[in-house]
Amino acid sequence: MKQGSISIVGAGPGDPELITVKAMRRIQAADVILYDRLVNEELLEYAPEKALRIYCGKAPGQHSMSQESIERLMIMHATAGSRVVRLKGGDPFVFGRGSEELLAAADAGIPFEVIPGITSAVGTAASAGIPLTHRGVAASFAVVTGSRCNDAAEPVRWDSLAHSVDTLAIYMGMSHLGEITEQLIRHGKDPQTPVALIEKGTTAQERTVTGTLANIVKLAAVMKISNPAMIIIGEVVNIREQVLSLQHKARFRTG
Repeated sequence: MKQGSISIVGAGPGDPELITVKAMRRIQAADVILYDRLVNEELLEYAPEKALRIYCGKAPGQHSMSQESIERLMIMHATAGSRVVRLKGGDPFVFGRGSEELLAAADAGIPFEVIPGITSAVGTAASAGIPLTHRGVAASFAVVTGSRCNDAAEPVRWDSLAHSVDTLAIYMGMSHLGEITEQLIRHGKDPQTPVALIEKGTTAQERTVTGTLANIVKLAAVMKISNPAMIIIGEVVNIREQVLSLQHKARFRTG
């Protein structure tokens, strides 16, 4: 019997063309693919026809499969000799629980590898025309989860984040947007700090709404921004507005 293996693979932020060559090769050779909710299903078309495809996505408050069940399935199929691809949106090590699956594979003695992907903060911000760093504007950025807002045991340190970095890229924060903006303002962040909400970034359905800490909650409600969406906070958001302005002038001149 052939030896099985587990490849923990980042699928990128949504656009299927943003997957890496190495990741695509693993999909094309897979016997079993366990894929998440935010993986573009176009990528599954590159798998062999006989490959088993298993959906194990997790929506907010609604999990199709527990993390423990996912890890058991990975190990079961790999132990049986299958080449298992654990396909995860973005990068598997950035809020993807890929490290937990890596530990499970190692503990079971199964050969494994990790193939990084473009994480959503970087990919969606770039797609929206927002650099996370920019000379003279932002020299640092932090990626933060917004889903721990109500976790009293491990609260997000908005007091530190308000002043320690130039740009905040917040995952899974839309349901807590009001609390996030309130906390940052409470801890001294200027209410006029620019904010961008990037919905379904890098896809054909991408929408970007910009505002400030003071008004972004109202704008999000008016525009009906929904998950998946990234929240970008910082002066770099203004770079997008400059780009759009320059594009408009260029079109006007050449029209």
